[in-house]
Amino acid sequence: MRSVLTVLVAWTSLVGGGTALADAGDRPALQLGALAPVAPGVAYREFSLSASHGPAYGHVLRVDLSEPGVSLDLLYPGSVAARATVSRMTAARGAVGGVNGDFFNITETQHPGVEATGAPVGPSVAGGRRLGAAVPNGQRFGPVMPPGATTRDVIGLGADARGRLDRLTLTGTVAAKGRQLPLRGFNQYALPVGGIGAYNSSWGSASRLRAACGTDADRAAPCTDDTYELTVRHGKVASAAHKPGHGTIPSGTVVLVGREAGARELRRLKAGDAVRVEERLEPAERGALRFAVGGFPVLRDGRLLPGLDSSTSAVRTSAGVSEGGRLFYLLALDGGSGYRSGLTVAELADLMRDLGADDAVNLDGGGSSTLVTRDPDSGRTTVRNHPSGGAERPVANGIGVFVRT
Repeated sequence: MRSVLTVLVAWTSLVGGGTALADAGDRPALQLGALAPVAPGVAYREFSLSASHGPAYGHVLRVDLSEPGVSLDLLYPGSVAARATVSRMTAARGAVGGVNGDFFNITETQHPGVEATGAPVGPSVAGGRRLGAAVPNGQRFGPVMPPGATTRDVIGLGADARGRLDRLTLTGTVAAKGRQLPLRGFNQYALPVGGIGAYNSSWGSASRLRAACGTDADRAAPCTDDTYELTVRHGKVASAAHKPGHGTIPSGTVVLVGREAGARELRRLKAGDAVRVEERLEPAERGALRFAVGGFPVLRDGRLLPGLDSSTSAVRTSAGVSEGGRLFYLLALDGGSGYRSGLTVAELADLMRDLGADDAVNLDGGGSSTLVTRDPDSGRTTVRNHPSGGAERPVANGIGVFVRT
């Protein structure tokens, strides 16, 4: 009942001054600014609150997916292993708003000589097209996940045009010489130990060398030299190499990268051998997702997940859903100097619940946190928050809000 009342009070004030929402216990009041329309079904507002580490200030987009023409999709730079700013991706796609998305392979200081790919941690789906799968849990970037969470967790949009939390698991095979080898990776910057990964034109031109670095439990573990790469063109092995390469992958071509046991399996194949690669991203919930971005859950059915970090505070980004997936919330904290202390993950979950979400995920934060809108009159894309690094950080992907008129 408290959550319902909170939503009613929070989102019905369309004009005038801010609204203070008191919560149970000793939690401070949430101060909400007036709603401002961005487009039909899409509204923006600001908020502030006093958090455990200092004042927090932020920005929210509320998206009504039941409004005709309103939808969501993945913002990304055109390939999985690339980066761009949220404002650039939003403007390029003609979205009316957006936030940054998944954590990504941002640095490789632990593996000198290996380039960071910029590829995201979790699965990604854009316009119903599978772009990539999740790296092993131990290979992820970002804060500690709550117990039971995994890099395969996503938030997205189903074929029913409703938002939901889900989990996308890679299933697939490499069929050659009468054998069926399990596919363990798809357009991802890190492969499981002993696995085989497939890379297609969606990957981009970034080096695939990072796929053989670290282990399933330790991102910083050394890279293995036990690797092998096959280029499969139109269903037949065209060439081979002893270590992963780089460069654009043409349409109709798949590059297979194996490490350890996976490399030994690929060495059995020779030029001209027929190879068939199949991959799928299987949802845990009902039906396929036509849009998905990686992020770990912090709120389910209006309840905070157990084990959320309540001590480390930072600037954060979140996305959430309510009303059976008909309402979608996009949030980014402000990284201005007066608010840079941010929120803990537990406080973020509380905040998303107070804003009306039933389910929510934590997305990439810190210098990546960005929320943008497009002015309905000028058509200009504006960064609403102050990124904590002083300027927008190029990121792997984001969530875009689209309105067909």
